[in-house]
Amino acid sequence: MKVLIVGGGGREHAIAWKISTSPKVEKIYCAPGNAGIEEYAECVDIGVMEFDRIAAFAKEKQIDLAVIGMDDPLVGGIVDVLEAEGIRVFGPKKNAAVLEGSKAFSKDLMKKYGIPTAAYENFDDPKKALAYLETAEFPIVLKADGLALGKGVLICNTLEEAREGVRSIMMDKKFGAAGNQMVIEEFMTGREVSVLSFVDGRTIRTMTSAQDHKRALDGDQGLNTGGMGTFSPSPFYTDEVDAFCQQYIYQKTVDAMAAEGRPFKGIIFFGLMLTEKGPRVLEYNARFGDPEAQVVLPRMKNDMVEVLEACIDGTLDQIELEFENNAAVCVVLASKGYPVSYEKGFEIRGLDACRDREGYYVFHAASKRKDGRIVTNGGRVLGVTATGPDLKSARANAYEAASWVDFDNKYMRGDIGKAIDEA
Repeated sequence: MKVLIVGGGGREHAIAWKISTSPKVEKIYCAPGNAGIEEYAECVDIGVMEFDRIAAFAKEKQIDLAVIGMDDPLVGGIVDVLEAEGIRVFGPKKNAAVLEGSKAFSKDLMKKYGIPTAAYENFDDPKKALAYLETAEFPIVLKADGLALGKGVLICNTLEEAREGVRSIMMDKKFGAAGNQMVIEEFMTGREVSVLSFVDGRTIRTMTSAQDHKRALDGDQGLNTGGMGTFSPSPFYTDEVDAFCQQYIYQKTVDAMAAEGRPFKGIIFFGLMLTEKGPRVLEYNARFGDPEAQVVLPRMKNDMVEVLEACIDGTLDQIELEFENNAAVCVVLASKGYPVSYEKGFEIRGLDACRDREGYYVFHAASKRKDGRIVTNGGRVLGVTATGPDLKSARANAYEAASWVDFDNKYMRGDIGKAIDEA
């Protein structure tokens, strides 16, 4: 089987590694890929939004399965384009990827079908949003409606902060067209948990839980990022929480999308808040999380290709997901200054330190090969993942491994998984 992966970050590296372990797969391509993905796939210089070029390449190479890793091409309709060309593809169509592409859509869906979430209002006029804030309770949350690389969420503690947030999102267009509409919702408190799931349009199979760290600095301070690290499983995601979510959130979301004429096939990422009143949905994503994939996939026992094909064929009810009885922690090594401004092009040293060590992985998020060396090529550079028999062991292993890899201006949070000690 020939597989094409679309994307070039840490998530796609984890996907490429996992797919490479399937005995069904003989060749993997990745567009555009990165210097780490090269170990498992032949990388091709095609952008993720160049749908026609991707389709032509897939036909030329007689690709048996295309796997879409990123949100932008999914929301843009790449699955529709590839399917129209007769290419077998894993991921939601455009009308289903709107679950992530529009926060206003997803909030309205949850309200209509009684899926627990925070109270909210949608706005497409900044003047009306500003007027609404005059009577709002604080803190409050502002969310750009569209895709914003995981950064389009502002938590505002005062009216003035919220006013500035509206100006930034809707008027100054800090996140571009993603801010044409905005959701204002109540601020919820509790533990955040991420649960990824495979969906075939009718059946849902949830994966093991994970917990991300979005803020740039220790102690959950600083700006929102695409994710500075994660761990799996979450000790706060209990059997009781799972039972509630299975009944009131997971299957109801799949059924709601089907009822709306938008059957969802692919990955639904459930971002949850475990509040005093029970679990609530913070957000949906329509693909693997990054860096959640880097801790979930190393713990997955199943042949991933079999699961992806079951989602496409509508036979997921015949699959039972299995995960190792262990834990995993991922520490993101970033460029100092991320997510605002940072330098690129520094040589990455020590990449071979984790090679051939069981339970240790280095997933490349932003790297490239230059003059025979692998150099940094973005803000989040690497995701160093390690497993262990429990979360504390996995955390110690991950930080030890993170010390083996180095580059100029390297930065990482020192408290990834610290919540483990509080569980």
